[in-house]
Amino acid sequence: MRIAIDARKLHDYGIGTYVRNVLRYLGRIDHENEYVLICRPADVATVRGYGENFRALPEPSANYSVMEQIRLPLALRRAGAQVFHAPHYVLPPILPCPSVVTIHDCIHLMFPEYLPNRLAYAYARTFMTIAARRSSRVLTVSEASKRDILHFFRIPSSKVEVVYNAIDDRFDREPEVEDVVRVRERYQLNDPFLLYAGNIKPHKNVDRVIEAFARLRKRGFERVKLLVIGDEISKTPQLRRAVHRHQLHQHVRFLGFVPDATLAVLYRLADVFVFPSLYEGFGLPPLEAMASGTPVVTSNVSSLPEVVGDAALLVDPRDADAIAGAVQRILTDDDLRRSLIQKGLGRAHEFSWERSVRRIRDVYLEVGAR
Repeated sequence: MRIAIDARKLHDYGIGTYVRNVLRYLGRIDHENEYVLICRPADVATVRGYGENFRALPEPSANYSVMEQIRLPLALRRAGAQVFHAPHYVLPPILPCPSVVTIHDCIHLMFPEYLPNRLAYAYARTFMTIAARRSSRVLTVSEASKRDILHFFRIPSSKVEVVYNAIDDRFDREPEVEDVVRVRERYQLNDPFLLYAGNIKPHKNVDRVIEAFARLRKRGFERVKLLVIGDEISKTPQLRRAVHRHQLHQHVRFLGFVPDATLAVLYRLADVFVFPSLYEGFGLPPLEAMASGTPVVTSNVSSLPEVVGDAALLVDPRDADAIAGAVQRILTDDDLRRSLIQKGLGRAHEFSWERSVRRIRDVYLEVGAR
């Protein structure tokens, strides 16, 4: 069977992680079907490296553009695709073959106030509706997201299938000693520290992390620092204002984007990983932290309880005192800390990219067989 996959977001932070792992494991487990990867012209060599049955189809049209609505169907027709997988909610309304779409979450519909304008909301609502209704199968990454999809789009439950994300291999391996030394020296990590890693967007609730950190320090934890990893810090000036308001200039560091190898080391060096997001389709960073042997404090809402199970401390993400209190418990209770680390390692290994991608491949075949 000839299966086309939109890989233009190969290097993105969230969806890019999903695309890279799907392609990597398809290359490992499936040598029979042919995969046509619609990609950026610069990614042709990367795409070919996934396997002999992978073929690159360069496509210059921009994401979220009118041009992609015209060019993608034409490209699929030329490629002779029998199934098309859109790993994001944008699906052209007219396609020459059956389609599978992954809707990771409904964040734009749950929190429209975080979008730049009403036009952005209308765009998201329109194209998510088209994708949900016109695709042959909808994949999503948690039962929580499935409930949201069914709520907003009124499609049959049987059409939506949950296929969980999992951690990258790099978080499952002990880093080299010299890598740990290098990261510790580069970032001058001489004190205990809390870590946040993820996108810097309003629903990630990073300002509440800073507020909770300020309250923790007032409880006597004056040696503890806070590291915030995430791109586009410059677009969220309220975070720096929060640091100034709480007089934390010397204790909070914004590292911006860091390479994957560095992030893997920082997870392992952190004393607590704090992730009080207001909404997540899956919530991969807490799982990555747990796989790295770091205790986690995260939200009791959305998909996060589903992902972490009983292997993390769950808190009300809008309650800075609750966040600070959970961190304090981990820093002062050695038995709790050891228990969370052990449970976290076990929980992280319950999720498998190979198992998930085998199911995605089976969905391709089921849709194509129709």
